[in-house]
Amino acid sequence: MWEHNYTPIADSLVWSTLVSAIPLAVLFYLLGVKRKPSWVAGLSGLGAALVLAVGLYGMPVPQAAASMVNGAAFGLFPIGWIVIASLILYRVTLDTGKFEIIKDSIGALSDDRRLQAVLIGFAFGAFIEGAAGFGTPVAVAAAMLTGLGFPPFYAAFICLVANTAPVAFGSLGIPVVTLANVTGLPEAALSSMTGRLCGLIAIVIPAYMVVIMSGARRAAEVLPPIAACSIAFAGVLILVTNTIGPEVAVILASIAALVAMVLVMKVWKPAEVFRLEGDVEAPKEHRKHTTGELVGAWIPYILLVVFVLAWRYPPIQALLNRVSLPIEVPGLHNTIMRLPPLVAEPSPYAAVYNFQWLSGAGTSCFLAAFAASLVLGMSPARFAGVVGSVLKQLAKPLLTIASVLAVAYVMNYAGMTTTLGLAFAATGAVFPFFSAMLGWTGVFLTGSDTASNALFGTLQTVTANALDLNPILTTSTNAATGVMGKMISLQSIAVAVAATGMASSQEGRLFRITLKHSIILALFMGVVTMIFAYVLPQLVPQP
Repeated sequence: MWEHNYTPIADSLVWSTLVSAIPLAVLFYLLGVKRKPSWVAGLSGLGAALVLAVGLYGMPVPQAAASMVNGAAFGLFPIGWIVIASLILYRVTLDTGKFEIIKDSIGALSDDRRLQAVLIGFAFGAFIEGAAGFGTPVAVAAAMLTGLGFPPFYAAFICLVANTAPVAFGSLGIPVVTLANVTGLPEAALSSMTGRLCGLIAIVIPAYMVVIMSGARRAAEVLPPIAACSIAFAGVLILVTNTIGPEVAVILASIAALVAMVLVMKVWKPAEVFRLEGDVEAPKEHRKHTTGELVGAWIPYILLVVFVLAWRYPPIQALLNRVSLPIEVPGLHNTIMRLPPLVAEPSPYAAVYNFQWLSGAGTSCFLAAFAASLVLGMSPARFAGVVGSVLKQLAKPLLTIASVLAVAYVMNYAGMTTTLGLAFAATGAVFPFFSAMLGWTGVFLTGSDTASNALFGTLQTVTANALDLNPILTTSTNAATGVMGKMISLQSIAVAVAATGMASSQEGRLFRITLKHSIILALFMGVVTMIFAYVLPQLVPQP
């Protein structure tokens, strides 16, 4: 059995950290500086990770190859499958002409791009995040905004920024549940603290989105509905996470935000409608539709909600999971020994690929799309044509997703990611600030708050205990601030670009613009964590 060595370069954490960061530097450089397509950056980063894992970390070649395959497989399924299914759902709505009615129904509330972005990108996207997660909300919301006439690049950008506050409780609270399982800390305490941190994020994000779009002065023009959305979401999120738990927190919070915002928009209109440069001009008057027409148009998304929630209902999920195929990855499962301080005691590193072909969120989304096609009168042959068109459109984005997840898995199993984590942990009294940066790095690298929590949760706990800090704060920060890395993860960017129909060459531009906002928001949460640690420790639950 091969054992991890977290300081393989001259037994130095500094030198080992610099080396372990090279694959990330390759990704940043090729995507952000050289403006290469993300699939080129992903494959190049994978090559760098493999060379360093084998050549400097001493990882045996079979384990390195197996970890690469494991990561790529996870990238294609379930993540890639979710993207495929969500785009098929959108195309069914579009190709049957129902999206025009959806546009009219939203436009009847407001033609203002600021309000449409928050309503769909933040509030509706949060609902999809709570129910499905794993890239679905960005794909669905970005496609909807593009269909409403948003410039595709802007739709992708604004949905990436919007998909932050709900992520820590996405997929029925899986990130927090995973964090509790990994660390052994009470789930209720982690849910409470993560909810408080994400509640603050929810207060900020809708207004932040509008300021990005129109500037601070014009953002004030739409304060009533934005405030209603933020306060409703944050209030319900904090209430539910502190009383019920993580599973339905974002679903209930997003419903509250949608209802609050729609109610305000029905009785209040901005003095001047805001449009974006280069978007499609809205009609002066929207066509009136009957209730039956509106229900028919929204049926794909109604079915999406029904299928996703049904798939998440525990008895049904247990039944569907009976046909899942857990595969112990040959040559990798339990062949690597993880060592302290990543874990409390030396333990083998499991590698089980769970092929949830029926119970996965992507399958529920695909079945919703297929059911919608039948309800809306689309022939099976026409539906098959839509599926083929989507698969062709997603060829390069799927390659990006697979390659980036392969990078993450190689770095994880080689111990390189742990080296990066230990460098953050060596910051002493300012560790609460850097615990936020650690979570941010984890989600950027893996594209998943759940994966970041599984990777760094124990490290956050062990380090906090060693520094006499409350581990509930640092581990919750890993989940809550990690969401800021979601908007710059390469698979999220690939999903957004694919969903809006842009060329893959736009991925580098999208990454560069989003990076600034990701860093600003992560630094903000780092400061918030320091305040909780040293100024307001009484507001942090005890383990």
